[in-house]
Amino acid sequence: MRSVAGLVGAAHPGPALAVTVVSGLLTVSAGLDARVAVLVVAAVLTGQLSIGWSNDLVDRSRDLAVGRTDKPLAIGAVPVAVVRVACGAAAVATVPLSLACGVTAGLVHLGCVVSGWAYNLGAKATPLSWLPYAVAFGGLPVFVHLGRSADAPPQLWMAAAGALLGVGAHLVNVVPDLADDAATGVRGLPHRLGARTSVRVAVAALVLASVTIAVGADGLSAVVLGVGLVLVAGLAAVAMTASGRTPFRVAIAIALVGVVLLVSAR
Repeated sequence: MRSVAGLVGAAHPGPALAVTVVSGLLTVSAGLDARVAVLVVAAVLTGQLSIGWSNDLVDRSRDLAVGRTDKPLAIGAVPVAVVRVACGAAAVATVPLSLACGVTAGLVHLGCVVSGWAYNLGAKATPLSWLPYAVAFGGLPVFVHLGRSADAPPQLWMAAAGALLGVGAHLVNVVPDLADDAATGVRGLPHRLGARTSVRVAVAALVLASVTIAVGADGLSAVVLGVGLVLVAGLAAVAMTASGRTPFRVAIAIALVGVVLLVSAR
C-alpha cells in the first residue's frame, strides 16, 4: 500500500486531476458525444500521469540533493523501476487514446503531452520555461473541440485564453520552489524574475486570459461573465497590493475564475 500511495504521489495527482477535470468540463461545453468525451478524458488523464511521473523521475537527483520530503521517489516511498514502468505505460496508452478522438485532434493532444515532457527534460531551466505551458494549455481546448469536428476547430480566442492561463499557472506553480530550484541550478523564467515579479506577471496573464474569454466568447451568460470579471478585478487589486503569501494565493484564485469562464464559454 505504501508503494501504491507513493506511485500516486509521484504522478503529481493534484495538477493531473485538475487538468483532467477541466478537460471533462470542456467536453460538456463543446457538446461532445459521450463516447468521444470519455476518450478525451482518458487521453488527458494518461498524458498527465506520464508527465507527472516523468517529472519526478527526471528531478529525483535534485530532490535528493535538497532533501525534499514531499517527493515519494526522493524518500524511497516507491521503487524507481515501478514509476518508470507506470510512466512508460501511461505514455504508450496516450497515443491510441488520443488518436481515437480523431487524427487531427489526437496529434494536437500528443503535441500538448510532448510539450509537458519537453518542460521536464530541460525547458524548465531556460528563459522559455513558460512556453511548454502555453502550448499545452492553449492546445487543450483545441484538442477537445477538434474531437467534435475536425472541420470546425475552436476560435483563436480559446487557444489564446488557454495559453495565458498556462503561463499564469507556470509562474504560480514554480514560485514556492524557487529556493530549491536555485540550489540545484534550475533557472527558468520565474527564477530570473523573482518571486514578487513572477506573481505580478502571473496575475497580469491570468487577468488577460479572463478578458480574452470575455471578448471572444459568444455563449457565455452575462451574469457569469459579469460576476467573473468583477471577481477577477477585485482579486487582481488585492494581489498587486498585498504582501507575503497572499498574492500567490490570490493568483491561484484568479486562475480558478478564468478556468470557470473558459469551461462556461462556447
